[in-house]
Amino acid sequence: MPLIELIRESDETPNSAAAFATRPAIVAAWQQLSAAIRESMDLRRYELATIAAARRLRSSYCMLAHGSVLLQNGVEPDVLREIASDFHAADLSPQEVAVMDLAEKVAADATSVTEEDVQRLRDLGLDDGEVVSVVSAAAARCFFSKALDGLGVQADASYAELGPALREVLVVGRPIATD
Repeated sequence: MPLIELIRESDETPNSAAAFATRPAIVAAWQQLSAAIRESMDLRRYELATIAAARRLRSSYCMLAHGSVLLQNGVEPDVLREIASDFHAADLSPQEVAVMDLAEKVAADATSVTEEDVQRLRDLGLDDGEVVSVVSAAAARCFFSKALDGLGVQADASYAELGPALREVLVVGRPIATD
């Protein structure tokens, strides 16, 4: 039996919360770090950086969760589908594409980030603090996505309510839970 099934509190408990039920200090630290990063940047930028990192990490849970946040904040389903499948071809600003490029690169291999990558964002109007926030969002996503996948956590069954076209591009790793 998967670990998450052993510690589930109720049907309403998100799978991500149930996964860490035996380690509340880790959840508290994660929530504090995540909030500090989110508060340091525009919500859309945070979500785009997160989507780019989650996609690279093949984290269905994070793709679905953060894709849903974008939907709740005015991104149309067709636009989200474009962003999730190929953000370079989506209708994003050059700054947003550069943010996603950097976040993806951090998630894939942070040692490959160059001064040119950072300078690209500066040239597009980001200051050094904003670059730190983008890198932090991607690095934090690595922790949480890897922890969830390492514990075998599937995205909550409620994400199955998203249309099939969205599920097709947002489910990039583990499948959505069936119950």
